[in-house]
Amino acid sequence: MDEISWRDGRDHRVRWRSQSGAPAPRRVVVADDATRADDAYRLACEGTALLWRGDFQNARQLLRAMARRIDRPPRRRRRRPSPEVPAFHLYRQARAQRARTLGMLLIPFEPGHVIPLRRAPDVRDACTEVYGADDAPYVTSLRELLGLIGAHEWREKGVPIPALDGDHVYPHYGVFSPIRGEYVDLVGEAPLPPTKTAFDIGTGTGVLAAVLARRGVERVVATDNDPRALACAEENVNRLNLSSRVDVVQADLFPEGRAGLVVCNPPWLPAKPSSPLDHAVYDPGGRMLRGFLTGLAEHLEPGGEGWLILSDLAEHLGLRTHDELPTLITSSGLRVAGRLDTKPRHPRVDDADDPLHAARAAETTTLWRLTT
Repeated sequence: MDEISWRDGRDHRVRWRSQSGAPAPRRVVVADDATRADDAYRLACEGTALLWRGDFQNARQLLRAMARRIDRPPRRRRRRPSPEVPAFHLYRQARAQRARTLGMLLIPFEPGHVIPLRRAPDVRDACTEVYGADDAPYVTSLRELLGLIGAHEWREKGVPIPALDGDHVYPHYGVFSPIRGEYVDLVGEAPLPPTKTAFDIGTGTGVLAAVLARRGVERVVATDNDPRALACAEENVNRLNLSSRVDVVQADLFPEGRAGLVVCNPPWLPAKPSSPLDHAVYDPGGRMLRGFLTGLAEHLEPGGEGWLILSDLAEHLGLRTHDELPTLITSSGLRVAGRLDTKPRHPRVDDADDPLHAARAAETTTLWRLTT
């Protein structure tokens, strides 16, 4: 168990919490309402954490001020990046550095997830959902705490799903939220093969399993290997009154048996996650994509289809060649029976200041209909 220590007239040592896996800061100073944003930013850049002892809302303002200093344009034109280093990797390095710097503003907790600061919100429910019950003091970063609060709000209000006639799914912290709904719409629109059974591989919130059940598939087996995703999917299936048609099971990719339809929406980028929360976006070496394609044939019923939902953002970022996916499909003994394409609708597509704007603007999400 990591611990964090500091001194403010006497020595303190308490538990350190980080869902992102960040190590406990080695150098910690106490900060309060008198701390200037420039000083806080400088200390954070140097690797010194600031344990907040002032007004909670002032801490949020300080975090925003630090973010503005990180995000402001450089006074000098940056040197053109080396062609050997793809823009995506430079982008991820910058985002990781930003996260480390902003993660240096810390918030103390008393037992029971209580923040002992003026104007602090009641975050007991949000913290209990992620950390569980706790009867000991600890410290975490304000940035992580705000992420927990945001996730709790999404879990409370849910995400409306047009393919479910506007019904909601309720994502848990650390489970990929279907805010980008174009991939869900593809599953709602693709022609269903004649089958009574479907598998949803890597179900996450359970949204695709729910869509298949609502479309008339009599039995859907939804798999995942993440306990948070399994609990989230189970909760959503129950909320939607689909528990008689959807079974949520723990499995690394496929469950036992065969199905007439096997659906998979793997992480879209073949890169190493920088934290445990990134696994829904990054798939190191394309492990899940390859595992799905190479194992699909032995889990399909005769005449069945496998639906692979995948963006081509990786190709536009230079992380995967344009020939790699077709080659992998063919080498797995599969053929393409058809495809449905759609364009992303999220705001970054139109943000010309986004470092990855060109790739995002060219992105297409495809549902590949695969057969043996």
